[in-house]
Amino acid sequence: MKIRSFISGCDSTTLSHDEVVFFRENNPWGLILFKRNCETPTQLKTLTSAFREAVGRKDAPVFIDQEGGRVQRLGPPSNYWKKYPPGRAYGDLYGSNPMAALRTARHVGRLMAEDLIEAGITANCLPVLDVPQPGSHDVIGNRAYSMNIEQVMALARAHAAGFVDGGVLPVVKHIPGHGRAEVDSHLDLPVVKATRDELEKTDFPPFAAFADAPMAMTAHVIYTALDKVHPATLSKKIIKIIIRQNIGFRGLLMTDDLSMRALPGTLPDKCTSALAAGCDMLLHCNGKLDEMREVAAASVELKGKALRRAKAALKSARKPQPFDRSAALRDLERIVSS
Repeated sequence: MKIRSFISGCDSTTLSHDEVVFFRENNPWGLILFKRNCETPTQLKTLTSAFREAVGRKDAPVFIDQEGGRVQRLGPPSNYWKKYPPGRAYGDLYGSNPMAALRTARHVGRLMAEDLIEAGITANCLPVLDVPQPGSHDVIGNRAYSMNIEQVMALARAHAAGFVDGGVLPVVKHIPGHGRAEVDSHLDLPVVKATRDELEKTDFPPFAAFADAPMAMTAHVIYTALDKVHPATLSKKIIKIIIRQNIGFRGLLMTDDLSMRALPGTLPDKCTSALAAGCDMLLHCNGKLDEMREVAAASVELKGKALRRAKAALKSARKPQPFDRSAALRDLERIVSS
């Protein structure tokens, strides 16, 4: 069966009979997990294996948002996973000890990757490359490494390298930049009125530095200087001219979650518009089966450039590399307790 151009959530800690049938019949490219899906490493391994069995692909990617801080799907209150710091913790350390900050970011990324691979999770929606600005909503907040562009790029590269070393693929977000948003895109549509010159100086550079990343996630944000009507996820102009040409991103481009409230229109409309705008992959996260069916129906066969980018992303994954686990744990302890 042909692979379809969407990544789906699921409802609980195991796949229901209806979900197994849905995945078998619709063959989404990947699965994304949330805290509702995560109880123990063994349970997760069973869940991810069941998904791959349903779609008939051992290499089907399984995604998660495991940033650390308030966006940590595997973590407290569970006793199975450690508490990890938010991105800003590395930025705070960078101010006094840049080398220690970079080493720690990489070490902690490697520890986090170990948790994910053990559970059958092979892709992480990280690093956050957004650069917050004064007055912006805290939906990004301390998820960002810093308000300094150079620090964001350096720390993001180190953090992502830890995941890559551990066999986990990174997904950079939220391209072309969510840092100026003044509302939470989970609830409303942000409108950024910065000039193109301001965006090119501050927001775009971290993404340009990651133009070689295997995957990126779009921002549900309107940038009036780029497209007065359509948010980036639905904007052919932004995807073609800004993301693909100016920023130079060459990898697989997926939407942010289409079940968020930021985007206008029905769910099928959002799917159709995102694909028409140039997104390679639809992302739907809430695990509601009726909505999953709508996304599947609006998706397309994964082929052409999108298929080549998907294959290239999976091919770029490395086998987990050896590392000094004791040193990594010491770095984690220092930054969590600081």
